[in-house]
Amino acid sequence: MSAVFSRTFGAGPRRVLAVHCSLAHSGAWRGLGDILKDEVTLRGFDMLSHGRSPDWDGRGDFQTRNVEAGLALLDSEASAVDLIGHSFGATVALRMAQARPDKIRSLVLIEPVLFAVTRLEAPELQAALEEEEAPFNDLLRAGEVEQATRLFNRMWGTGKPKWADMPEQARASMVRGMKAVPMSFEALYLDDKGLLKPGALDPVAMPVLLLSGGASQPVMSLINEGLARRMPRANTRVVPEAGHMLPITHAGVTAKILDQFWGGKE
Repeated sequence: MSAVFSRTFGAGPRRVLAVHCSLAHSGAWRGLGDILKDEVTLRGFDMLSHGRSPDWDGRGDFQTRNVEAGLALLDSEASAVDLIGHSFGATVALRMAQARPDKIRSLVLIEPVLFAVTRLEAPELQAALEEEEAPFNDLLRAGEVEQATRLFNRMWGTGKPKWADMPEQARASMVRGMKAVPMSFEALYLDDKGLLKPGALDPVAMPVLLLSGGASQPVMSLINEGLARRMPRANTRVVPEAGHMLPITHAGVTAKILDQFWGGKE
């Protein structure tokens, strides 16, 4: 597999590795990286089929291939790093922490979309979300990828700018990433990687913070709580005014929370 593209923000002493959400790229971390530029050196990588990384070739499992790409970057670090993941990228980061806890000093999961948690623990709420997602899935099955991307972005994105006002290149980039999104249904909804099995997350014993937005989908805080119960040193926090894209829309608030979390964790 070709190496994924990565970029770095800041030049501070704390080494941070970050995994972006679906349909985005490593540049999504620019706002957070600029705020923390004197404290951290933040390295973000483009997942396969996103940004400047190569397309996923369809081999293996999409989530696993991105986990492997992230682990290769971890192995290139001289010492342990602080790991951050957002949305689908948070599920990648969680599996990275499970696989290589020795290389991760702390873990921050922002709105991890592991819907298997709420399928198990809040089935009625999860069913309501899946009903809301049904038009998006119908469009995908019909091959209407661009329209599906538009709906997905409306549901999970920042809402700005509107789809029609986005540059054509930005829309095309999101459509490219969307083609890989349904390939992770088994991992996200059915837990085919077994993350929720008893003891599966015991290795994730570093300090963990799970963030959610108070204006996001109602299942998100419940997913965080369910995951926190399965890890030895995990805590949850809600940013009341934020939605799903909180590390982008509320980069300043997120930076303050990270400072608090990282304080004393050396």
